[in-house]
Amino acid sequence: MSARSRCDPSWVAQGRAARGCPRAPRPGGREARKSYDSDRGFELSNERRFSTHAAALRRLADRALEAPDLEALVPLLTRDLPEALDVEDATLLLWDRKLDSFEVLSAGGKGGGALKPGQVVEAPEARFLLAEGVLLETPTGRGEGVLVPLLARSGLVGMLVLGARRGRRRRPLRAVESRELSSLAARAALALENHLYQREVIASERMAALGTMAGMLAHDFRGPMTVIRGYAETMADDPSAPADIRDRARLITQMVDRLERMTAETLDFARGGRRLARRPLALGTLLEELAAGVQAELPTLEVTRDFRVPKDAMAALDLDKLRRAVGNIAANARDAMGGRGRLHLAAELAPPSAGDGALRLVLTVADEGPGVPPEIRDRLFEPFVTRGKKSGTGLGLAVARRFVEDHGGTLELLPEGPGARFRIALPLGA
Repeated sequence: MSARSRCDPSWVAQGRAARGCPRAPRPGGREARKSYDSDRGFELSNERRFSTHAAALRRLADRALEAPDLEALVPLLTRDLPEALDVEDATLLLWDRKLDSFEVLSAGGKGGGALKPGQVVEAPEARFLLAEGVLLETPTGRGEGVLVPLLARSGLVGMLVLGARRGRRRRPLRAVESRELSSLAARAALALENHLYQREVIASERMAALGTMAGMLAHDFRGPMTVIRGYAETMADDPSAPADIRDRARLITQMVDRLERMTAETLDFARGGRRLARRPLALGTLLEELAAGVQAELPTLEVTRDFRVPKDAMAALDLDKLRRAVGNIAANARDAMGGRGRLHLAAELAPPSAGDGALRLVLTVADEGPGVPPEIRDRLFEPFVTRGKKSGTGLGLAVARRFVEDHGGTLELLPEGPGARFRIALPLGA
């Protein structure tokens, strides 16, 4: 009998193998019991772990409803939730209906550095989430994790992006964890909706107060400013006056112009919602008017043009408001570049967005400055937010966004590349 036949598996199983061959474990033997105990211990350990996770999720769900403000809710979802579920990271996204995309509100955990607050995320899963309120496993190739839609009474308000489980074994969510996570998501969505609504109410009250104040200031300013301008212009045009006096008079006139622009800017923003003075314009004419307006108002800028649109295509738009919007963006660019530099204007047509059958005119305004500081990127379009300028109201971009939104369009800050890049999208069929 050969060595191979003496250790034939069938002989081993029957216990007839020759000396030196492996023996099959006997039913109920020490090896089988050790294996069973090990498997049972692993299962019990997992059950205890999942039970602990579920209990932690229930506690977080209770805390979500009790969070006093958005600042307390955000760390609960991006810091405490990853710890409770033993996942690597979590990112909270807000759904922006106007931009038809998600905006990063906060990113936590080890993987949070990939997304920055204020960044706009184009998520193809959004269409699915708008129709289905379920947990969605992320596709292979985008990393293991789970997308958790935050659905409230008004619909989708945001989404949680949970990273992979820690450890070598990428354990999927158990049924009990999914149930508790869905419950937490529902409560978090309700709390998030309430906090966002409160923020809108406060902002509305501030705007009402600002409107009253702006009207009073404009009324009180215009009289004295008219008198000051009149005397300054008279002195500047007097040939018998010394040269230094005429120069100072011109400087006074320039300062009066600045005050009047600031007053008009404050009034424009405070009033808001005014009717548009639309008139049909050829796109070629519109774009050249916008570029020429920037060049005339900001002569220290070198304006480049890259307009890839049919020049004869027509659109009904308010040229004055669009000129002001682009001019405000350009003025910020000039200040960011130290008073002079290159400004790039580009335009193209884009297909209709979701739910809108109209073509869009997409205008990009980009500078070559240092870019927008990370700490104000998510607040850039709010009133009174500035980048450390010594003059101005901090309303320029807020006014620009309002004028664009009056047209049914959107204004957003694009990722750095380099400098600051703004994208205006206007529906042409509005």
